[in-house]
Amino acid sequence: MVTIRAFLAVAAVKNRALHKMDVHNAFLHGDLDEEVYMKLPPGFNVCSSGLVCRLKKSLYDYSLFTLHQGPIQLNVLVYVDDLIISGNDASDVDHFNAYLHECFHMKDLGVLKYFLGIEVARNSKGIFLCQRKYTLDIIVEAGLLGSRPVCFPIEQNHTLALGKGPLLADPERYRRLVGHLISLSFTHPNFSYTVHILAQFMQHPRRNHWDAALRTVRYLKGFLGQGILLRTDCELSLTGWCDSDWATCPLTRRSLTGWIVFLDSSLISWKTKKQHTMS
Repeated sequence: MVTIRAFLAVAAVKNRALHKMDVHNAFLHGDLDEEVYMKLPPGFNVCSSGLVCRLKKSLYDYSLFTLHQGPIQLNVLVYVDDLIISGNDASDVDHFNAYLHECFHMKDLGVLKYFLGIEVARNSKGIFLCQRKYTLDIIVEAGLLGSRPVCFPIEQNHTLALGKGPLLADPERYRRLVGHLISLSFTHPNFSYTVHILAQFMQHPRRNHWDAALRTVRYLKGFLGQGILLRTDCELSLTGWCDSDWATCPLTRRSLTGWIVFLDSSLISWKTKKQHTMS
């Protein structure tokens, strides 16, 4: 996801056209030359243990391909069966699109407006990434469409890690909701910390964890249009910032580190992570 944001940020700065294409049955084209094995999928009944599957086709793939040949600059971002193509010359992009149609069964989706559930809007200021529709879907699924928004996603000085409330009878609801929030954090760096906290209780969520997750959804109601602007008026220079707290996890006494990375004034990467070691 960081690669996607960086890819679009560079396209915004260089004012390159963005074209989207889709490959029909992409998994049929990914022949494997090397030997790759995987565990048997859950529920696959076999008589003896220790068996594995040998893959003949690539299951999922994501790659960034670049071509620099004289004055031609062409970039292709691939995520499973979705492609974003950008180049410094529209005719080169058209020629490449025609070549893909000759090789595969492709669907031309025109100018990039939607990618992996992310709405892409472009104007003279830059490229704006938003997940408004996905946010609304999460609110509706949680049954909070008529609830009142809150101003911050998680209580200050919370004690979720020490929760002693009853276990949820249906933990799958919690896991599904937190999974949605993880996907939504692609354009919401403002609750990176909250998602990090909620994701720690996926195995045995309790009632107070569920209430905290619902609070995050109520917070989203006030920020439906929240997104990231990848600006055109910036230089291609990386800057970063990081900070840590001190042993805030009450269970492990480990510290949390948070960092953000900018491409000039465009935010392209962020994370909140518990440190591996304790000092």
